[in-house]
Amino acid sequence: MITRELDYALGDTGYVGSFFVGEDTGGRPGILVVPEGGGLTDHTRSIAARLAEAGYAALAMDYYGGGKALTDINEVMPRLAPWFADPTGIREIATAALNVLAGQPETNPEALAAIGYCFGGTTALELGRCGAPLKAIVGFHCGLGTARPAAAGSMKTKVLVQVGSADPLVPPEHRAAFEAEMTAAGADWRLILMGGIGHSFTNPNVDALNRPGFAYNAAADRRSWVAMMDLFGEVFTGF
Repeated sequence: MITRELDYALGDTGYVGSFFVGEDTGGRPGILVVPEGGGLTDHTRSIAARLAEAGYAALAMDYYGGGKALTDINEVMPRLAPWFADPTGIREIATAALNVLAGQPETNPEALAAIGYCFGGTTALELGRCGAPLKAIVGFHCGLGTARPAAAGSMKTKVLVQVGSADPLVPPEHRAAFEAEMTAAGADWRLILMGGIGHSFTNPNVDALNRPGFAYNAAADRRSWVAMMDLFGEVFTGF
């Protein structure tokens, strides 16, 4: 496997993303992997590496600059709050990362997708809302709301979100609003609701936080990955 750290800048901030691709290179569909709110971690990199093993070119993106994650959980929400209030900034950061991924010689720039976990899934959805050239978006236990909903008829990307029915961050009213938004936007969308599953069900490290409603679930993790790969098989046929 080929791995490299990619340095790029947006404004005054220098970012470092982690790129992974198989040895048999050239023209691969590119997957932007957007991390949970804490930023780029080894867990995020392992997801990108797994995608590379499956035949994709994958970039694990950086939120905060320098390729660093936040080590204090209490720092996370204050850093995310401005992006919840106005997603313009995070859309720009994610778009810059997507452009870096598309520009790699191993990536087919006509075959791109974005996946994300927790706030990362929210970010991937924001890319779709602002018209990024994506074949697919996949969100895992992600927030579904936005301060800037997609315009009517504007969503051309296939969308898959996978959330747990017991996720305290994604209550039924959020799901209903998302369904209405995606339908009005004309998206080809699916929402997979997993009964009794909580938040961060793909992250084996989340149980250490001991937060109510947050729990890793191996079965949900496995099933959600299979659903994603099934969608990729659909949208990347012929690439």
